[in-house]
Amino acid sequence: MEKQRKDGKAEPVVIGGMVLDIQATSSIPPHPRTTCPGKIHYVRGGVARNIAECMSNLGAEPFMISALGFDMAGKLLLEHWKSAKLPTEGIRRHQDIKTPTVCHILDATGEVAAGVASVEAVEMFLTPEWIQQFKHKIHSAPILMVDANLSPPALEASCQIAAESNVPVWFEPVSIAKSKRIAPVVKYVTFASPNEDELIAMANALSSDNMFRPIERNNCSMNTLFQMLKPAIWLLLEKGVKILVVTIGSDGVLLCSKGEPSSWSIGLEKTKRLGLSGRLFETMTSSHPSNWYSDVNVLERSPYFLAVHFPALPASVVRLTGAGDCLVGGMLASLCAGLDVMQSAAIGIVAAKASVEVDSNVPSQFCLATIAGDARMVYSAAKVLPNQSKL
Repeated sequence: MEKQRKDGKAEPVVIGGMVLDIQATSSIPPHPRTTCPGKIHYVRGGVARNIAECMSNLGAEPFMISALGFDMAGKLLLEHWKSAKLPTEGIRRHQDIKTPTVCHILDATGEVAAGVASVEAVEMFLTPEWIQQFKHKIHSAPILMVDANLSPPALEASCQIAAESNVPVWFEPVSIAKSKRIAPVVKYVTFASPNEDELIAMANALSSDNMFRPIERNNCSMNTLFQMLKPAIWLLLEKGVKILVVTIGSDGVLLCSKGEPSSWSIGLEKTKRLGLSGRLFETMTSSHPSNWYSDVNVLERSPYFLAVHFPALPASVVRLTGAGDCLVGGMLASLCAGLDVMQSAAIGIVAAKASVEVDSNVPSQFCLATIAGDARMVYSAAKVLPNQSKL
């Protein structure tokens, strides 16, 4: 493990679903009980797979632990993985595996209107025993990302292996229903990335009386939205999550932390600054962060509860299905390159913008100069939210 730290070969580990997305967009308002004209796309998907591909395209070289069948969908997903020269040893193949597939019906804005998911193989075949075979990879990783498609026993096994070597864990909730799987493993979680609805579901799963209700935004201000979400955010931080990345759609991201202001400078012990990762680090640190971020002194005066709003960037939207995954992938790649949480959040938002402007869930490539320029804009526009006090 020590050798991997020194030569830069420690790989972030991503565990979760690789999925074929069938995305159908109607060209007219759909009617029940009949077909309508439109377009159908086959897109490489899956929360963990999307995140890992985004990380790879930003130079992070993740090690993927997943499961695929020998069917058409499995072959399509695996061929692309091999073409990207990413390791396949962690991808379980078996004749009984039906490759996870999701069919999305998209509305005219690119949002998911309805869908059907067949992802049982992730729970059935990504077992604790399979994951245990790669514990040496997890022990030497800079960070472990798990998605909530995993069964509760597999989630717990993954987190326990990471804890043995103090490897930070990123929990990606996937959906409202599956987000509740954080409850047994919350004590292991360093980062979590829910949207508003997943945040409420996670808070209810961690409380005894389902005290949190879905948020009705009604065009409220950012400060008002934050005050509505704050009790649920605080509960997750109290239960042990160190950094909460709450995605709020076209309004961007709320980055929240409990404790000392040093939380914002949290970095990974094992980072890689070779190749594209090295160029990403150099590009982002060429300007001192204090030159970008005007509220840095406010952070230093906030002893208990810190929350920063990072605005989203304007985008020419083609499809929204990969935005959240690329946000996480961008942040993880940045952390693995040695950047801090604030810089990583800005890059995550830029990666999310790039994803909504292409047909695929993940852009095939990123321009570092564009990333750096856009990230500086996001970073300089970030604002500490008021009333940063202990609840």
